[in-house]
Amino acid sequence: MNLAVKGLAAFGLAMTMTTAAAVAQTKWDMPTPYSDGTFQTVNVREFVADVAKSTGDKLQITVHSNASLVKMPEMKRAIQSGQAPIGEILISVLANEDAMFGFESVPGLVGSYAEARKLHNLAKPAIAARLEKQGMKYLYSVAWPPQGVYTKAPISKLADLKGTKFRSFNPATARFIQLIGALPATIQVPEIAQAFRTGVLDAMITSGATGVDQQAWDYLTHYYDTAAFLPQNLVFVNKAAFDALPADVQKGVLEAAARAEDRGWKTSETLNDGYKKTLADKGIKVSPASAEMKAELKAIGETMAKEWAAKAGPDGEKLIADFRK
Repeated sequence: MNLAVKGLAAFGLAMTMTTAAAVAQTKWDMPTPYSDGTFQTVNVREFVADVAKSTGDKLQITVHSNASLVKMPEMKRAIQSGQAPIGEILISVLANEDAMFGFESVPGLVGSYAEARKLHNLAKPAIAARLEKQGMKYLYSVAWPPQGVYTKAPISKLADLKGTKFRSFNPATARFIQLIGALPATIQVPEIAQAFRTGVLDAMITSGATGVDQQAWDYLTHYYDTAAFLPQNLVFVNKAAFDALPADVQKGVLEAAARAEDRGWKTSETLNDGYKKTLADKGIKVSPASAEMKAELKAIGETMAKEWAAKAGPDGEKLIADFRK
């Protein structure tokens, strides 16, 4: 074989290998509603890098953060329809269609990360089953830090917020706001700062993580550490897209998802105190919940737990009973 033929053969082999690699590689876009500064998005990016490593780059995922590709209210439809194969959502925004998705947003039900993780593990089979029926697959879920109340002025009790415009981000917070006599206004995370600056909002309940990410000290003055509940983000995938992956790639994705879930929960708990310290360092007065607030939260929580269990039906009642054993 002369050099020209050998060169041509080598070129052909290289092209064949390149083509085979291209065919074997799958590329996905992954929308997420949160900015790159949030620990949830940092965790998503670590998950994506882990997937690439675990699958030998057979699956590459590009993250589109800060609702740049799909906004939160459209996320489930986008994943279910295959518009995007994988995405992240605050799971409780789906509670209007099925109350079970709001299992983590009942005030006062859990009082620690350990209790929140226990509740999450008990709820996971029911959540995964509901997603499967709708053509989607559960990958992992991570809790936000406990939710506290942010205000523009000092308060001694939640009733002081009666009549104010209060941010709602899921059905549970809307109900919570109604029960304290405030006016719910649904605002997505990227619009929080603008909503406060333009008078659309007077107060909100969210984590220290979101307060830091949205630089709440620029437009708010007080934070009350009520630890009302720990909402969770869900990373989920279009089932048909997942099933189309080779078995070894599926295994790599699921293993990376398990690691992301463990890592995310640990990170959330580790960072919680630091977020509150940052808020204080930036000028927000950080205070524990007053005795009046704790009493109000207990009463509201009891009401909402009963309402939620009734809406969620047998699965919800079983979850509450199993959790309280």
